[in-house]
Formats: sequence, structure tokens, C-alpha cells
Amino acid sequence: MMVERGYAAVSYRALAARAGVAPSLVQYYFPTLDDLFLGLLRRNTETLLGGLADAAASDRPLRAVWRYANSRDGAVLLLEFMALANNRKAIHTEIGLGGERIRQAQLRAVTRAWARYGLGDADLTPAALLFMMNAIPRMILLEETFGTHTGHADTIEIIKRFLDRIEPEPEARPRAGVPD
Repeated sequence: MMVERGYAAVSYRALAARAGVAPSLVQYYFPTLDDLFLGLLRRNTETLLGGLADAAASDRPLRAVWRYANSRDGAVLLLEFMALANNRKAIHTEIGLGGERIRQAQLRAVTRAWARYGLGDADLTPAALLFMMNAIPRMILLEETFGTHTGHADTIEIIKRFLDRIEPEPEARPRAGVPD
């Protein structure tokens, strides 16, 4: 609902109608809308951390981070929560806590693979790379919302070439019985 219509559209009545329950049931579990928003933020953070645990176990954690960072719905939801946080201190704090947990999970995953990338003596650190990989797609989304596009395609292409160099995709193998 927040992704589709913004945080201002969230009410007990609207949420209950969407879930097919009585508004009083929603309010029973979430006495205030802040409780509801905090619950959503915490659940979303835990879901993302689960996905990042899978990424950490993969041989291409940076590609997993890039896919996460390029989630349009995820970015829109974050922007909605940021707008909401302007007037709600608890939401503001929870965004920071959740964001830090996610970034630390990303950092652990990428740090384990860093030596194999051959970037050990480069000026680029895992934390700096992660910041850029997370910030660029969000900034692009924000700018494109207002009609700014200059430099976006070039920036995305640079990152894709970088990923192709350090985390190449496996080559497609022909299926048995299918001619080349």
C-alpha cells in the first residue's frame, strides 16, 4: 500500500479493507499507526537480512547487493519511510538501526570475498563500494522521479562492467541435445 499510494494512504480502515479484516482487529495488534509502521520496518529488515545471508553464502555477493539495491519497490518503500520519519522520531531511529544492520550484513558478505577480487591494494574499500552500490540506484530513482536522467545510464554501465570483471556471470551452457 505504501509503495502504491504512499504512507499517507495507510490507515486502520484502508489496511483492514485490503486484508479483509475488521479495522478493530488491526488496531488490536497495532494500537498506534507508529506501532504498525515500526512492525513493518522491523519485518522488512528481517526479511532483507535473510536474503543477505543467502547472498553471503553465494560466490557473487556483490551481484546480490546490486540486485537488492536496484529493487524499485524497496527504494520506493524506503523513501516513503524517510518521508514518514520527518515527523516521527521512532521511525527515524528504526530506519537508522535497520539500515546499519543491513549494511553490516552486506559488509560481512563482501569482506569474505574481497581478497579474491584482487582489489586488496586499491583505494576502494568494501564499505565504500557498498555505500556507492546502495546509494546510486536510490539517487537515480529519486532524480528520475523529477525528470533528471543525465549520467544515469553511464553510471549503471560502469557498475555493470565492474561487476562483470570481478564477479563474472557463469557462461551459459548449451542444453544436452540442443544444437549450438
